[in-house]
Amino acid sequence: MEALLNEWLWQERYWLPPGIGWQDIEMKEDEGHFPLPRDLVYTLPLAFAFIVLRWVFERLIAIPFSRCLGVKDRIRIRVPPVPKLEAFYKQNSRQPSQSQVVSLVKQCGLSQRKIHTWFRHRRNQDRPSNTKKFCEASWRFAFYLISFGAGLCSLINTSWFWDHSECWRGYPKQAVTDTHYWYYMLEMGFYLSLLLSVSVDVKRKDFKEQVVHHIATLFLIAFSYCANYVRVGLLVMLVHDSSDFLLESAKMFHYAVWTRTCDSLFVVFAVVFLVTRLVVFPIRIIHTTMVVSMEFFQPFFGYYFFNVLLLVLQVLHIFWAYLIVRMVFKFVFKGKVERDERSDLESEEDDNEEEDGEGPEDEGDECNWKQKEETINSKRTSLANNCVLNNLTNQRNINSRLPKAR
Repeated sequence: MEALLNEWLWQERYWLPPGIGWQDIEMKEDEGHFPLPRDLVYTLPLAFAFIVLRWVFERLIAIPFSRCLGVKDRIRIRVPPVPKLEAFYKQNSRQPSQSQVVSLVKQCGLSQRKIHTWFRHRRNQDRPSNTKKFCEASWRFAFYLISFGAGLCSLINTSWFWDHSECWRGYPKQAVTDTHYWYYMLEMGFYLSLLLSVSVDVKRKDFKEQVVHHIATLFLIAFSYCANYVRVGLLVMLVHDSSDFLLESAKMFHYAVWTRTCDSLFVVFAVVFLVTRLVVFPIRIIHTTMVVSMEFFQPFFGYYFFNVLLLVLQVLHIFWAYLIVRMVFKFVFKGKVERDERSDLESEEDDNEEEDGEGPEDEGDECNWKQKEETINSKRTSLANNCVLNNLTNQRNINSRLPKAR
């Protein structure tokens, strides 16, 4: 296997500029540490360690902190157990068609209204709570904040932080310090943990874009480390972390309905995101990898592959910038956000259907409780519907759809 990898994968023309061989970049112990592909093996146990650490963090820190900030969860009706409907819900569809509802009527002996109500409440039952979304946002906030602070402290005194041409001086024979080595390993381990847990996290409308972003980021980190693009890779990670922790903090205060704090943080996030992702990233980083680097070596496969990954990230930046600008435009000129641009797929309640007319046999003694519960939920939501970050979490304005029973 090692011979096969050496023959096909680790060919010099893939990883090194023309005229340079593996023997030319060998370093002695006193010269420093040279990035080796086998170092990336440590990111897998780090990813699982992050998953365990996140589980502990959410229960010991995030949940108590959410209670301190006043995060409230919606009260949801627990559906009665109906085995046939439950089996259909899990195996077939969460939103049955009319023909499927008719078939279920024959199988269960229930009315169509009862079946529609059961599926509606069952979907709401599975939707993530505000506490769950707060815990997810607080975990990412903690990591991005620590990562950005540590990264900035480790890079601010380097020559290539201020002069990007220094990223290529002496390339590819550039030693990596222990601090930057661990910065790389922890960043890759964290993004790998996000990719492994993406199926259990809150799904959003840009779910596919998020998966592409995680995969592109992992390829970018792994390839830049193997090709010793470490200096540029560190700058890329720092640029991303600079705005990510602001977004997560704004989400946290949104779930706690701290409207003014949320709005202020979102404005700061929008400015930092647009400046770093649409100005600094393409003009400084992509320019130095595509143009400045050619002053030091001739293009090779690694040059093209690395720049393609950077361009994929830039396309995603433009996509998200468009959503943010449209969201800010609606808020500034219309005074409210009518529709979420990057919302949680599972956050929207099925409360727009008529609740009256279900009859005592349908709901029984739950009728009065449902009226109170939906009134409480509608008042709670009205506190949050003026927050700019509604556009990021899809809290729908329920005030205009209160049930007739009220």
